[in-house]
Amino acid sequence: MAEKRQADATPHAASLIEGMRDFGYTLETAMADIIDNSITAGASKVEILAETTTDEPWIAIVDDGFGMTEVELIEAMRPGSRNPLEEREGHDLGRFGLGLKSASFSQCRQLTVISRKSANVAAATWDLDKVAQSNVWSVDLEDDRSDVPAAAEIPETGTVVLWRKLDRLSTNYRNDTPKRAGEINNALSGAERHLRLCFHRFMEGSRPKLRLKLNGRHLSPIDPFATDHKATQRDPEEVLPLAHGNVVTQCFTLPHHKMMTKSAWEELGGREGHLRSQGFYIYREKRLIIAGSWLGLARQKELTKLSRVRVDIPNTMDADWKIDVKKASAQMPPVVRERLRKIVERLQGTSKRTYQRRGRKLVADENLPLWNRVLKDGKIIYRPNTEHPSITGFAEILPEEFRHSFRACIALLGSGLPVPALHADMLGSAESVEADESDFQELADMAETAIKELRKIGMSGPDVVRTLGSTEPFLNHKAPIRRLVEDIVQGENS
Repeated sequence: MAEKRQADATPHAASLIEGMRDFGYTLETAMADIIDNSITAGASKVEILAETTTDEPWIAIVDDGFGMTEVELIEAMRPGSRNPLEEREGHDLGRFGLGLKSASFSQCRQLTVISRKSANVAAATWDLDKVAQSNVWSVDLEDDRSDVPAAAEIPETGTVVLWRKLDRLSTNYRNDTPKRAGEINNALSGAERHLRLCFHRFMEGSRPKLRLKLNGRHLSPIDPFATDHKATQRDPEEVLPLAHGNVVTQCFTLPHHKMMTKSAWEELGGREGHLRSQGFYIYREKRLIIAGSWLGLARQKELTKLSRVRVDIPNTMDADWKIDVKKASAQMPPVVRERLRKIVERLQGTSKRTYQRRGRKLVADENLPLWNRVLKDGKIIYRPNTEHPSITGFAEILPEEFRHSFRACIALLGSGLPVPALHADMLGSAESVEADESDFQELADMAETAIKELRKIGMSGPDVVRTLGSTEPFLNHKAPIRRLVEDIVQGENS
């Protein structure tokens, strides 16, 4: 058997390192990857610093973790410094040993890392322009750091990751400093929510494991499950034991939007709104990987937008879930997919009931809705309630020849309900669709007519208040209704 020959296939540094820039990172996923390293290094505080108004803008991520010696720093600067098949500790958020480099290169052409450990400071720089010229895999060791931005920010122990030559963050206004600063600041603002959501479980509690700051401003966590809200519904945790670890799931149904403040509701939904935020929230070692997707198991619908499922996986299942380099996507193993399919079916029923509860009240016998909700041939139809006392009472005071035309007019209004427009408006933003709020003076005549009709059939004063005050359009006018009922009852008795 002929002996096999070998040839040198060492990758060209200039080509490969440029290729590492295009793994699909955004600014927020790149920052999150750097913060992963900080958490793995035991950091309790991470601060993002940005200087955007200078001719040479920069961004630095500073942590108070364990720090690195020069030998450890050089190893950390090596692309592929860790084998993804190696066994990792439970708190380790890394995987490929690429994150520091690929995340940084995706945003800048010059990466400097400064680290202090045991009173010794080490610094090293990757400059992609130098690598392009030399085609050599080598980093510059920075003995003189006097001109390195943010070098003075390093704590007693910890690390500074500095991005310079921000070519990917200033593509439109490279020669216009004010506009370039605005472009970078907008990108930072967009990344802020992602970080507050991605690391919320590390930031929560009276004694959080992680404090996160942006240019001196403390960032608060965003809990996508509103676990502190008393109206949030939660199921018990379910554990699915598998060969490489346990998958732990917990289902949540958010409160109806009318039970939350507007700001809290909007923060939960984010820029894309609650329709796009429903679904699975997959965490790897409590770090969010996927936020809001049914991953093909269901469609995102208006009636199920309150449904959210927390899925926890350990880092021992990275290969099973196909966690990517930037830790922003995953694929469910078949056995997990089948389990989650059943969870989705159960949870979506809960979300629908939360939204439809108000609908059931509208058709309850003890209430007097202005609109009836009718099921006909499998379709839901809304019709004006011509038996509402306000309508019947007004019809009775009309001359006989006008009553038929009046009821025909009411029916015409019902058949003209703009269902397509309502459907379009409510798709993804039902909470923004409201009934026209009327001043009670505009409703007084209708209310008086309804009260008198209800009194005619023997209904007591308190029952009249309860009945009218629990339905639209009088729902927000209980006090005036009560006073009007008292006046009418008093007039009856005088």
